[in-house]
Amino acid sequence: MKRFSIAILLAASMATASQAAEPTLKWLGHAAFQYTTGGGKIILIDPWITNPKAPKGISFTHIEGILITHGHFDHVGEAFDLSKKFNAPIVCSMELADIAMKHGVTKVLHIYPSGSQTIGEVTITAVEAVHASSYKEGDNDLYAGVPMGFVISEAGAPTIYHAGDTGVFSGMSLIAEMYSPQIALLPIGGVYTMKPAEAAVAARALRARVIIPMHYGTFPAISGTPAELEKEMKRLGVLSKVIVMTPGQDMTTKELAAIK
Repeated sequence: MKRFSIAILLAASMATASQAAEPTLKWLGHAAFQYTTGGGKIILIDPWITNPKAPKGISFTHIEGILITHGHFDHVGEAFDLSKKFNAPIVCSMELADIAMKHGVTKVLHIYPSGSQTIGEVTITAVEAVHASSYKEGDNDLYAGVPMGFVISEAGAPTIYHAGDTGVFSGMSLIAEMYSPQIALLPIGGVYTMKPAEAAVAARALRARVIIPMHYGTFPAISGTPAELEKEMKRLGVLSKVIVMTPGQDMTTKELAAIK
């Protein structure tokens, strides 16, 4: 009876510990992020993990899903190889999925703006992005479907919006209205995406508690800075907090959303 009671107590303790785990977000440099669910599943977003800003020695023991916003090399990154290694589904446009399958990927989940897919306890909803999408194969640029952003939601956790590569657009106010993201990952580098001035307008439309800058400083051309973003947001009276993550830094989403 004592052994049975101890076993029950241990099982209950383990279940409570599992339920108590908080989802975390880690920046891997450029537009690459690792989202770890409360249940410990790893979902990668735009996993160019060999980018110049990536933390050294990145490795994974498991991956449960990969999200790709569009087909450019700095967003597809190592997605195909990681998908094959860990048998992880890639969530992307149908056109990019066809390209991935020609490269040996076997698990894909098609998605387009306003559509959703699920990976475990997480719902991924695609939203609009103002950009382009092609995949370079040799001398050819293959059409890779429409560019997208992703809204990532998990019960009991703050909702995250990864904007992908985009300029500012009026539909960001609809993203705020429909999905209420508390954490917004916004490109600020300029040239290929928004500059800090446009990203500040995006932050105003989104009304997220926290803005995490991305897609800046990787190359000389994308020279926008978080300091410039903060200056522009202050000028517009945007109350969201700018959090500058360091590549490799891991923070719980609840901790991020609670920052004032």
